[in-house]
Amino acid sequence: MSRAFVKESDNNSSVSDLPERPQSPYTNYVTRSGLEQIRQRIKDLLAQKAALNKEDGDLSAQTQRAAIERDLRYYEAREESAELVDPALQDAAHVHFGATVVVVADTEDRQQTFSIVGEDEADAEIGKISWISPLAKALLNARVGEHVTWPRPLGDLDLRLLSIHKADA
Repeated sequence: MSRAFVKESDNNSSVSDLPERPQSPYTNYVTRSGLEQIRQRIKDLLAQKAALNKEDGDLSAQTQRAAIERDLRYYEAREESAELVDPALQDAAHVHFGATVVVVADTEDRQQTFSIVGEDEADAEIGKISWISPLAKALLNARVGEHVTWPRPLGDLDLRLLSIHKADA
């Protein structure tokens, strides 16, 4: 077979084809803790990059380096666009960014606690929800005792707001 029809292996093609991590179109509100998490992630990525720079130039190291550099660009842009919100300056009578709330569903007796945080800080498993999530949008500006409707794919859920706690600055 003629070499004209055989694709040469291009070690850089898989590295350069790595897509950028998309930036959110929303304002990058962050809590103090969320900003520290972004900064720590940048430090960790820089340490990983330094460790990889000591290795030889095999394809695996090149791919890892490209992924680290892509993630660095992402987190550096997130740090640069961050708008720190101090929950202590927010009105405690309403649910606001950075607040922790306790709610109960009208159909259940089980209370649930949620903290409204920035996108990069959100972790539903530990009750931290992004301020742009449907649940947070339903809760924002509500007062203790009010009912809100949480639009969910499984069907709307009515929640009663039991308490609002200001987060530490």
